This record gives sequence, structure tokens and C-alpha cells, in this order.
Amino acid sequence: MEADKTLNTLLVTLFRDIMNIEQDALISGEFVDITMNDMHVIEAIGCSEPSPSSVVAKKLSVTMGTLTKSVDRLTRTGYVLRERSDEDKRLVLLSLTERGEKAYMHHQHFHEEMIKAAMGQFNQQEAGILIHSLEGLVNYFNSHKRK
Repeated sequence: MEADKTLNTLLVTLFRDIMNIEQDALISGEFVDITMNDMHVIEAIGCSEPSPSSVVAKKLSVTMGTLTKSVDRLTRTGYVLRERSDEDKRLVLLSLTERGEKAYMHHQHFHEEMIKAAMGQFNQQEAGILIHSLEGLVNYFNSHKRK
């Protein structure tokens, strides 16, 4: 039972700390006009071809209404472009502006540095064990998601 309490404390602390550190690192400088949720919308849209809003909403596990509110704000602040598809006018396509791509790269760089720092303390075998263990946790949590 003591190990269960310790693991619970570690997971809760880790989740909270990652969220706080990410907030402090990303929502700063030229990106103070958006929220972490906005940053995650930018990440879900990505820098490739325009994405249908329904695909972005599914990636984020949010409703279309929730996504629309975020996209409205990101469009007003110059991070996201919203366009109708030429082939199917019912489809709303989302893409990043140059400013949105800059925010996307800022977010990617943060995660790359975080992983580099975290993994730097493990040898190859330990890293493999950690990855295997975290995959097990992800699978468990995914099996308990609301559908």
C-alpha cells in the first residue's frame, strides 16, 4: 500500500509540475496573449496541410463548440486561419499563420528540451524500462477515457 501512495503522489506531482512549468515556459514573451489550451490547439492544427476542424476537435477530445471558441480567439490574435474547403463548402479548414507556426515551434522546442533533460539522467536500459512503464500507464488511462 505504501508503494501505491508513493506512486499516486509522484503521478499527481509530475502532472501538476509539467503543467506549471509548461505554462511558465510557453505563455511568455510574445505569446502572453494566448492560453495553454490555445497552445494545444495550435499544436493539434500543426504546420502541415490545413486540417478540418472536426479532425482537430477529435485530436483534442473536445466538442466542436469548444474548439470554435478557441479558434475564434486564435483567429482574432493572428495565430490561426479559418477557411472553407473549395471541394466541400461544409468543411472548415484550419491552418497556422506565420505567427501560429512560430508558437508551434516554440512549443515543440520546449518539449524537445524537456525530454532531453529528463532522459539525460538514464542509461539506455533504464530509458527502455521507463518508456515501457509509461506506455503501460498510457494504455491504462486510454482504456478509461470517456468515449
